[in-house]
Amino acid sequence: MTAKRKWSAEVTEHSYALDLEEHIFESHDPRKIAASLKRSAEHSERRKAEPFQSAMSTLNFYINRAGTNLPAKQKKVLEDAKDELRAAFGRPRED
Repeated sequence: MTAKRKWSAEVTEHSYALDLEEHIFESHDPRKIAASLKRSAEHSERRKAEPFQSAMSTLNFYINRAGTNLPAKQKKVLEDAKDELRAAFGRPRED
């Protein structure tokens, strides 16, 4: 789309549930991404679910919407961030 942006880009940049750190999904450190999402989810008063679910949903949304355009290396970083997010919230890892 040239003149009009996709709705998913708008949601990613201006999440109504979480106040996201700018360009956090561009980080190459899965632990940093997870920590930022955890911080945002725990401090948000607009989220509708528990902090873990809100953070994981935001990460999954980004992966699913941007995933087709992401380099494989960055997609791997984001997938690894899921495990880091689980660990940050004391949840078991998925195998």
